[in-house]
Formats: sequence, structure tokens, C-alpha cells
Amino acid sequence: MRLIAEEITTVDFLCEEKEGKKNYFIEGIFLQAELKNRNNRMYPFKTLQNEVTKYSENYIQKGRALGELGHPDGPSINLDRVSHKILSLREDGNNFIGRAKLLDTPMGKVAKSLLDEGVKLGVSSRGMGSIRKEDNCNVVMDDFMLATAADIVADPSAPDAFVSGIMEGKDWVWDGGILREKFATKTYKSINTLVDQKQLDEKKLDLFNDFLSNI
Repeated sequence: MRLIAEEITTVDFLCEEKEGKKNYFIEGIFLQAELKNRNNRMYPFKTLQNEVTKYSENYIQKGRALGELGHPDGPSINLDRVSHKILSLREDGNNFIGRAKLLDTPMGKVAKSLLDEGVKLGVSSRGMGSIRKEDNCNVVMDDFMLATAADIVADPSAPDAFVSGIMEGKDWVWDGGILREKFATKTYKSINTLVDQKQLDEKKLDLFNDFLSNI
């Protein structure tokens, strides 16, 4: 499985003032299906629909859907870099429209200051999954999982290479409930060696395989 980042340029950063307090929100298309994007990737609608449903139930509805300022180099959410909370993600044709609120965290305050100073910001989704090469397009497979529907990134109108591929080229595995960066072949070999050495680890391998087959 590889980390996948997709830049979105069509979101709006809104400032709503009430009783002298400014609240900042992000609104717009966070995810798009059935469209070859400028990273030469395409997400089947069903793949995104299934993952958005799970993400909404497990994260948004429970108040755990967070995003960061900038792009981290892994799939985990770094609490010290959280800048906003995703409030909703709804289906609209082949698009998924999101709304998020900037928080009063250190990184949230940085993002607000940048907006106040007229800096152009955008958002980028961050997920993990396998890719299948098909004709002139890389199709994201149905093991795709969202890490966050939106990180805040600088200057979405920059050249394509600015964001595309920044989080690719790494393989990740599920290890005891934690996503760890590994080279897949080396990891699988290591796991198989442990199985040979200890029968108890056969159960761990079974759980690992069950996880991969069900995501």
C-alpha cells in the first residue's frame, strides 16, 4: 500500500464573524471520483463512496476527523500539527463536498494568520492504498483508506510536481494495530520467518491477512 496525496484547487476559505470573533471554514470539493486527475490517477466512484461512508461514521460523526497544516510524510495524524476539524463530507454526483473549521491550535492560528495576510491556500486529501496501472491511467484500488479528507497546503496553483508524488514511493503495513513504513517484500519475509520460529505468530499472520482482505 502506498501513500497518496491529491491536491484540490476549488475550495473556498470563508471567514464568518460573530460577536467580534472570527471563525474560519473550508468549503468545497475535497474528493473526486471517475476523473483522471493531474496526478494521472482515477478513483472509481464506489471506492470513494465506501471509504467516505466509513470515514464519516468513524471519524466525522465522532469528532475525530482532523487535518494538518502542511504535508506530513506518513499516514498518521500528528496532533501537534492539527489545524482544522472536518465537519462534514457529502456526496454530490461524482464529487464529495467537505466543510471544515480552522481550530485555535498553534497550526490553526498560523493558517488563520496566513489567510488574513492574503496568502493563497488550498487543501489536499491524504490516503493510503494500492494502485493498478490501466491504459493511460493509474486506478486506485478498493483497499483505499483515508487518513484525512483535507490537509492545508500552500499555493495549490503551483506546478503539478509541487504536491504530486510527495508521499508516494513508500510501502506501509499493518503491524499490531499500527501502520509502519516498510518495504513490503522485506516485511513479508520477516513475518514468514517469525511464523517458522513461533507457532503463536501464525495467529498474528492470520489477523494480518484478514485485515488486508477486508480493507
